[in-house]
Amino acid sequence: MQETGSLPHAPQESAAARAAFEEADLALIDALQTDPRAPWSRVGPAVGVDATTAARRWARLEREGLAWVTAYAGPATTTVAYVEVTCRPSRVEELAARLVALPWVFSAELVVGDYDLFLSIAAPDLPALGRRVTEDIGRLPGVRGTRSRLSMRLYQEGSNWKVRALEPAGRARLTAQGTTGAVTGSTTPCAFLPRDDVDLKLLLALGANGRAGYAELAERVGISESTVRRRLARELRDREILLRCDLAQQLAGWPALATYRARVPHGELDATGAALARLPQMRLCTSVTGSCNLLFSVWLRDLDGMAALESLLDDRFPHLRIEDRTVTLRTAKRMGRLLDDDGRARGYVPVGL
Repeated sequence: MQETGSLPHAPQESAAARAAFEEADLALIDALQTDPRAPWSRVGPAVGVDATTAARRWARLEREGLAWVTAYAGPATTTVAYVEVTCRPSRVEELAARLVALPWVFSAELVVGDYDLFLSIAAPDLPALGRRVTEDIGRLPGVRGTRSRLSMRLYQEGSNWKVRALEPAGRARLTAQGTTGAVTGSTTPCAFLPRDDVDLKLLLALGANGRAGYAELAERVGISESTVRRRLARELRDREILLRCDLAQQLAGWPALATYRARVPHGELDATGAALARLPQMRLCTSVTGSCNLLFSVWLRDLDGMAALESLLDDRFPHLRIEDRTVTLRTAKRMGRLLDDDGRARGYVPVGL
C-alpha cells in the first residue's frame, strides 16, 4: 500500500544509486537520522548488524562523501533569510564559487527559474543581514539583482527528513532507549538568542563531525568532558544545536529538488505549514516575508513527481496557491558541506555568523 502523502509510481533506482548505496547503507543512514549520535552498540542491532560492521559501513560512506553528520545553530539562535540572486549567465559558476566560500552562506543552489542562485544565509541580527545582502552579495561583479525572504516560522527543516529505509522494529529498538541527538519537527519562530564563546566552539567542532566523541570535543573546546556532556545535552534538548545526517541525495535516488513559493491566508498559515511538514518528501517548510508567505522545498524521485505533488497539494490544501517554482540544477553547498555534481561531500566551510 502506498504511504499517505507519498508520490505514486516511484521509478527504480539508477545503476549509479545502486552502486553507491546498498539497502543496508540506507537503513544505517536512517538510523543516524533518527539519532545522529547513537553509539554503534545501539545502531548496529537496529539495522541488523553488529556494532563493528555498522561502524565500518559508516566509515566507508563518510570517506566517500556519500553521507555525513553535521551540526548547526537552531532557528532560535540565528537570523535566516533565503536570497534569490539573478546573475549574468557567464558569471553564474564564478559567483557560486565565491559565495560558497562565505561561512554565512550555509547553502547554495544553482537553479532554473526566474533567477539563477538560491542562497540560504545566516546573520546575528537584521542590520547585519541587510548588509550581507546589499553589500557583500549585491555588489559582487556579475550580480544583476537580489530578492530576499526572511524566515519567520520554521515548520520543517532537513534534520527531520528521513530516507525511510529502517524497518519499524529496528526504529523501535533504536528509540526505545531514548535518543542522544535526534530532534523532532516543531513550529519554531526564528528569533535570535545570544551564544557564548563555549557554545560557538562546541558548535564549530560538531559542525565538522557531528559524531565526534565527548573527549575529542572537550579537547577542542577547552572544557571538561563532563561539562561537554551536560552542555551538549541541554543545547540539543532546547534545539539550540541541531544535528543532521545528510547524504548524496542524487546517488541515493532523489535526484530532483524543487522549491516552491506559495500564498496562504494568514489564518491558515500555521495549520498549512504544519501539515506540509508531515509530507515525506518535504525538506524545508517555513513562513517568510513578502507577497508569498510560505516557502518549501522537496526532494523527488524525478521531475515528473512535481505534477503528482502539485495535484496532491491541490487536493489537500485548497487554501494554498503556488505562485512560483524553481528546479535545482546543482547543489553547490548544503549546511556548510561543499558538494560535487553527484552530491558527494568534497569539503567543508564552517558555518559562521
